[in-house]
Amino acid sequence: MYTVLIVDDEEPVLESYGFILETGAPGFRLAGKARSGYEAIKLIYELKPDIVFMDINMPGIDGLDTIAEVHEKFSDTVFVLSTAYERFDLAKRAIPLGVFAYLVKPVSKKLFVDTLLGIGTVLEKRKTVKIDTGTDLFLHQFMDERIWKEQNSEHWQQCRERLHLDSDRGLVCFIGLDSDQENHFTRINGVLELKYRFFFTIHLNLGMYFFPGENTREQLALDVPEIIAPAIPEGMLCLAGFGSVCDGPSLYLSCTEALEELNRKKDRTDVRLRERLRVIELRRKMGLSDCEELRTLFNAFWEEVFATYEFGLAKAKMVSLFSLLVDDCTGCYQSHTDELPPFVPAEEIYPLVTLSLWKDWALSAFNRVYLLSRQKRTGKFPVPLVKALSFIDANYTRQIQLPDAAEAASVSAAYLSRLFGEHMNSAFIDYLTVMRVEQAEKLIRENCMNIKDVAFAVGYQDPNYFSKIFRKFVGVSPSMYAERSRYEKK
Repeated sequence: MYTVLIVDDEEPVLESYGFILETGAPGFRLAGKARSGYEAIKLIYELKPDIVFMDINMPGIDGLDTIAEVHEKFSDTVFVLSTAYERFDLAKRAIPLGVFAYLVKPVSKKLFVDTLLGIGTVLEKRKTVKIDTGTDLFLHQFMDERIWKEQNSEHWQQCRERLHLDSDRGLVCFIGLDSDQENHFTRINGVLELKYRFFFTIHLNLGMYFFPGENTREQLALDVPEIIAPAIPEGMLCLAGFGSVCDGPSLYLSCTEALEELNRKKDRTDVRLRERLRVIELRRKMGLSDCEELRTLFNAFWEEVFATYEFGLAKAKMVSLFSLLVDDCTGCYQSHTDELPPFVPAEEIYPLVTLSLWKDWALSAFNRVYLLSRQKRTGKFPVPLVKALSFIDANYTRQIQLPDAAEAASVSAAYLSRLFGEHMNSAFIDYLTVMRVEQAEKLIRENCMNIKDVAFAVGYQDPNYFSKIFRKFVGVSPSMYAERSRYEKK
């Protein structure tokens, strides 16, 4: 029997919920009623209810602040919010507090009972004997050592008894975050434990999860990312790998599979990040930088693409790249114009059926694009823009702004800003930022200085702001990028 506390400042709501609990919700009983946040806090301490239905809008302290006041001490209590209006800002505040559901009034009897039944299922999964210190130590030993090795039946039976497992089967999951802060896993686990029972530890800076029972790999692969998504900070990379469901003595196989799947996803993510960075760099430098430098960058790009993807998809990616490069140097796909593209990449790339044919075509096509870009960017760039680009290239490590570049080019800041938009398809600050991020990427890959020094070296005095900018453009934090770079060199 689970106890329920109802908190609402409207008497009809209290009466309605109370009546349902007393007449139509087997397995649940009414523990009490509260008409304000302060009264709710008092009753939660006194009654220790399993479930609390909490109104948000109440006089004095509101429902969310009430939950925040007691959440840490009563972490096992399940909270359900209700309000007359569907406000996503309130729902977002509720996520870190582990709120189970968010109901919009009026709440029907069916929805109320269905919500209770859903909570009951969760509480049954979470039900376990409170572990003592010895069991806690055993759990760490199990997650850090035993689960990684094949066990005999006797050892596995001991694990079942000590961890109060009601199944002989389970699977392992690894979650990797673009962060080394363990508090992120605290938030993730807070929302995940509302739906599933699991055991958790940190392994190799990854979150390691053991889900006992018959939860399938396919179902967890769908559910877990969706459940934890609200607990992941915006912009943070999160990858998950899942093993197969295995018998207890063979759980080590699930560990290996989960770790291998996560590493495959990391590798694919790294490739995509490098693809994007190289495309950005090629487009920015085409026609401006030394031809040999650009050819080296281009070769590195297509070699990895063809090594990573099947031949047809790799060709499609090269069609995209050359279409962008042709458009950059002609503008023929940006607006109505009489100028025709010098060649149509899709028509020339599609018939190439071998890597050898691709290599021959790519060398010639690259030279064509480079010469066209060179002609446009050096022959058609206004002199002030050329001076400004040279100034940026020589001074990006300093705290420079648009007026500084304009002064070096002997024009007004407004005029230079217009030149950047017309000829570079970019704002001054975006051009400068991309250059700085590219240089930072190179310094990090060289592994010659720490992240703070890299930030200073490319013109940022605030390392935290630099990390934010780097993550925005690259997709991962500088520290994660450095870790991956070190891994690639091994």
